[in-house]
Amino acid sequence: MSDDVRYYESVGRRKRAVARVRLYPGDGQFVINDKQIKEYFGRTQDWQEASSPLRLSKNEDRFNVSVLVKGGGITGQAQAIRHGVARALLRYEPDLKTLMRRAGYLTRDPREKERKKPGLKRARKAPQYTKR
Repeated sequence: MSDDVRYYESVGRRKRAVARVRLYPGDGQFVINDKQIKEYFGRTQDWQEASSPLRLSKNEDRFNVSVLVKGGGITGQAQAIRHGVARALLRYEPDLKTLMRRAGYLTRDPREKERKKPGLKRARKAPQYTKR
């Protein structure tokens, strides 16, 4: 880590969730919107997913993570944080790219909810067709 860099910053996205992630040199604290990660995410699955890039690269105790996340639901936010943490780790150590790419952490998942169309009940469900 070079001396002139105070933190490594990146943005992660998933559905409507946007996470601004900063990695600071530290002892492994993970703060999301001014709350500890386990306090912010009720389900174990979500906080494990959000911190998985740090575990994969064995950097859990090397960085303090600060996240501002907006929009979307809880799981979408967890996946946006995962995307942002993985991208921030690449700024710290570009050699991690193949590891993160193989795990699927660098790919922006483009799937979003499709909008409802006029004349239909939902995005694609149409009223039942009657011939006569």
